[in-house]
Amino acid sequence: MKIYVDENISPYLAKGFHELQIPNNKKNGHSFEVLSIKEVFGQGVADEVWIPVVGPDKAVIITQDINIQRTRHQRELCEKHGLGMIFIAAPSKKGFSYWEMVKLLVKKWEEITHIAHKEKLPFAYRCTAKGDLVPLSAK
Repeated sequence: MKIYVDENISPYLAKGFHELQIPNNKKNGHSFEVLSIKEVFGQGVADEVWIPVVGPDKAVIITQDINIQRTRHQRELCEKHGLGMIFIAAPSKKGFSYWEMVKLLVKKWEEITHIAHKEKLPFAYRCTAKGDLVPLSAK
């Protein structure tokens, strides 16, 4: 299974979590590959371009772009292509600092991979600034 980190999160985190996930992949039999949308598709690629491409991967996306959920055609595109979405709610308009994002993802990584493995696609969760993962109801 592939987990993509959106371009609003550092691609270094995708690389780091990919490496950190490797020993766990061997241990539990659930293989996760962590990729950066920015590195795979390029800087500034429209959501409407990458969403249909990652759908066949049965992908989960980690993003701070809550507008994907709020914008009807983008939300429907994610549902149509069977994506799992983890929306990270920033604590302020400034968003998370690099290290705040690292800490949040480290704290929630096991839960994110558990959801990615167990939850039926498509799904959407909101991760609050405090780290609570809350399912978003389908609209």
